[in-house]
Amino acid sequence: VQLVESGGGSVQAGGSLRLSCDASKYTFNKHCMAWFRQAPGKERGGVAVEEGDGTFTYADSVKGRFTASRDNTKNTLYLQMSNLNPEDTAMYYCASERCAAVTGLDLLGWQGYWGQGTQVTVS
Repeated sequence: VQLVESGGGSVQAGGSLRLSCDASKYTFNKHCMAWFRQAPGKERGGVAVEEGDGTFTYADSVKGRFTASRDNTKNTLYLQMSNLNPEDTAMYYCASERCAAVTGLDLLGWQGYWGQGTQVTVS
């Protein structure tokens, strides 16, 4: 199982970025997917997580600004981020987990597979 994030970078406040997470076909078809992030000195927290019904739940801090989606033909998870602010600066991680084990944004419910992360810096 392999999850590979890409699309991070440096952007000015108010700007946009789109992150991608390429997954194996097995992982993508069998698991729910999620985006987490971790800023320096802070705990890793959920950004957007896929529920068992295919909908995404978002952290309050990103609602209305971030949109997660998946392309099943490409086995890719996306995170479209707009109106970025410096508080969004973090390493962003893609995760996958059996949908039956998912507990929303709680990190404890995501013990499956993780990517190496992609850095987002907003100044």
